[in-house]
Amino acid sequence: ADLAGVPLTGMSPLSPYLNLDPRYLVQDTDEFILPTGANKTRGRFELAFFTIGGCCMTGAAFGALNGLRLGLKETQNMAWSKPRNVQILNMVTRQGALWANTLGSLALLYSAFGVIIEKTRGAEDDLNTIAAGTLTGMLYKSTGRV
Repeated sequence: ADLAGVPLTGMSPLSPYLNLDPRYLVQDTDEFILPTGANKTRGRFELAFFTIGGCCMTGAAFGALNGLRLGLKETQNMAWSKPRNVQILNMVTRQGALWANTLGSLALLYSAFGVIIEKTRGAEDDLNTIAAGTLTGMLYKSTGRV
C-alpha cells in the first residue's frame, strides 16, 4: 500500500475511525473554480479594496492610541472624573478619525493611480507601483502639507 509516496508498512490503508480509504482524500487538482481565462491571482483593482480598508483600520488604531497619549498628557493636572474621561474620549475619537481619513485617502489615491496606470500601460509590473506611489506623494505634498 502506498499513500502519496509514503509506504504504509504495518498499517492498514483504512482509517480506523471512518472506515474510509485515505487515498480517496488526496487532491491533485485546484480547489477553486475559475472562469475560463481568468488569472489565479488578484488584480490591482481587487487588491485596492483590501488596501484602502486596511489603511483606514490601521489609521484608526494608530490615531486612537495617539489620541489616548495626547488626552492623558493634556489632562494630567485634572483629577480622575467624568470631565477628564470625556475629554480623553473626545481626543481618542478625534485623532482616530483624523488618521483613518488621512491614511484612507492616501490609499485611495495610490490605488486609483495604480489601476489607471495599469490599464493605460496594459502591463502589471513594479513600474506601476513606483509611478502610483510617486504620483500619490506628489499630489499629497502639493497641497502644502508638511
